[in-house]
Amino acid sequence: MTHGNDCCTTAEDGAESDQQQPLILERVEKEAGKSCKTVVLQRLKKHCSCTPKKAKSKILGFFPILKWLPRYQLRDWLLGDVMSGLIVGILLVPQSIAYSLLASQDPIYGLYTSFFSSIIYAVLGSSRHISVGIFGVLCLLVGQVVDRELALAGYLTESSISSNNSAVLLAVQGNGSVGVQCDRSCYAITVGATVTFTAGVYQVLMGIFQVGFVSVYLSDSLLSGFATGASLTILTSQFKYLLGLKIPRPQGWFTLFKTWYSILTNLGNTNICDLVTSLVCLLILIPAKELNDRFKAKLKAPIPFELFVVIIATLASHFGHFNTDYGSGVAGDIPTGFLPPQLPSWSLIPNVAVDAFSIAIVGFAITVSLSEMFAKKHGYKVDANQEMYAIGFCNILPSFFRCFTTSAALTKTLVKESTGMQTQMSGLVSALVLLLVLLVIAPLFYSLQKCVLAVIIVVNLRGALRKFTDIPRMWRINHVDTSIWLVTMLTSSLVNTELGLLVGVLVSAFCVLGRTQQVQVLELGRATTREHYEDLSSYRGLQTHPGVAVFRYEAPLYYANQSMFKKSLYKCVGLDPVKEKTRRLKIKKKKSKQQEGVADATNMKSEKEDEATATVTLMPDEKSSLRSIVIDCSAVLFLDTAGVNALKEVRKDYGELGVKVVLAQCNTSVLDTLERGGYYPDKKGSDGGESRIVFFTIADAVRYVQSLSAPNGDCDTKH
Repeated sequence: MTHGNDCCTTAEDGAESDQQQPLILERVEKEAGKSCKTVVLQRLKKHCSCTPKKAKSKILGFFPILKWLPRYQLRDWLLGDVMSGLIVGILLVPQSIAYSLLASQDPIYGLYTSFFSSIIYAVLGSSRHISVGIFGVLCLLVGQVVDRELALAGYLTESSISSNNSAVLLAVQGNGSVGVQCDRSCYAITVGATVTFTAGVYQVLMGIFQVGFVSVYLSDSLLSGFATGASLTILTSQFKYLLGLKIPRPQGWFTLFKTWYSILTNLGNTNICDLVTSLVCLLILIPAKELNDRFKAKLKAPIPFELFVVIIATLASHFGHFNTDYGSGVAGDIPTGFLPPQLPSWSLIPNVAVDAFSIAIVGFAITVSLSEMFAKKHGYKVDANQEMYAIGFCNILPSFFRCFTTSAALTKTLVKESTGMQTQMSGLVSALVLLLVLLVIAPLFYSLQKCVLAVIIVVNLRGALRKFTDIPRMWRINHVDTSIWLVTMLTSSLVNTELGLLVGVLVSAFCVLGRTQQVQVLELGRATTREHYEDLSSYRGLQTHPGVAVFRYEAPLYYANQSMFKKSLYKCVGLDPVKEKTRRLKIKKKKSKQQEGVADATNMKSEKEDEATATVTLMPDEKSSLRSIVIDCSAVLFLDTAGVNALKEVRKDYGELGVKVVLAQCNTSVLDTLERGGYYPDKKGSDGGESRIVFFTIADAVRYVQSLSAPNGDCDTKH
């Protein structure tokens, strides 16, 4: 960086002189500090006082249905809500049965889960559009916990038990007692309900403590990568049903490789009936679903091909005796009605507490992201904390009725939106459809093959698996987001699903920190006709000021990047004050030795050559022209103690070389931190008054530092 000789000219008229006066603003005086007791009492009075108006507001906020139901427009909204509710309810029947398989539960529990979650979210949810129910990723996570606990409890593996779950052991029941007979199915739903209850408690506690904002830390690329990685795991887990293999679900890390190893080593045991049925259903459902997607704009409602396939496959299995004659796995007995409520197993909570926390985070993040997306699309607002309450109670209350974890589901939400729904009344209609199935129709699905349910799960993974085709486009848009997506996806699928979420969060955090650490100091120049400053390396036609260098740092200044800030600034200025001071001290010592006549003539000649060489290398003529440095802090969002100390060091080191450093465009947070951090010297000092000056504009700062070297204290910045 080079700068011309110091020069400035005075203003030619009074008007221009007035314009060059620095902008002065008076800070609003903050209220005097209050004692801790006063603050606590005020907050207690604010949050614990109860007036009729406040009580009504709290009740309406907690039960959003009380807001929209009295204002329900019967003529305009009812038809759309009923149509969307019926269609989604019909779609939920086969999907609820299918995803029960993924969660290692009997089909009836999937129907219970969809029924209760639809009702509870309609009462407590603040979103008008999202559909809450069974979600594939959460079913996978619950199923992994259930299988692990089944193995730890001593239950037989799936390959060793019969289809009617006849294995019976003494196990812990929901009331915590020991010694009650409980078969594999009973213990599986006990574990699933306990996980669901614990996850719901986590979500409600997060709502109570108002931590709904945590969803912003789970970026879209992270959630998308996690969902895609989990989809690969789900796809792999369903191959054993597609082939009719009876192999246990592997536990621990690298389950993808373990599952494929088990599948490949057991290919000889493939059930031909299941394989043929799977291929036929795939050949029907994949083109049918693609047609639904392609013509969804022309169709008033998507055609429920899944339900048609389930009905036809059930009839074929029943009359063809696939279970008895060919050994094909079927859904089995699906009872009607509801089971009495049952408490979760308290003794299991310590075993599943960690798993439930990750499940709670995933369920909440997906629900909030979908609710905010559709609220923005349709022009209304949702409350993230209320969504936390809603999804929490969608897990807590149904867990007493042997349900497993739920969240919002994108596919069903899109169906609801496209079929004309207006309010959560459609969720109540869907619940009525499920109620009809639970009370009357459920036993008719006895002969439904498990491979058909696996096909439904696989076909519904198409959307997540299509993300792989978006990788080139994602890479062109943003390398960092794509890297987060890839790392999260690979970890979730190849290593461990829960670990993938944790790794994704950590990688995202390190990417944010890395971006702030790698920011470089930019030298700014001024536009010819305006007092506007921009990066010299990015725009043409910008001019610098003689003897004054203007720089911008576009990141917060804190402990992690303060060292990089100083290195970048020194490099951009072209003058490292520490090295320059060392160089000057060496020269001073050499001159002192020369004056004392210690060295002989040969050494004197060598020293002069060294000094001349050092002088040429450091270009003192160019650097001596620099008199002032202006640091634009407009992009510095905050400072910490290390950041304040870094600015102190910069000002001190350059000050010892005769270069003045001033700050411009600091926000109030930075100004307050500078004040508290002792950046300004004592007013009694020789330079105390001047060193306390900060400027609201770069132009004011430049004029000020130029005026310090001007003969009459004023200078023109136009060049």
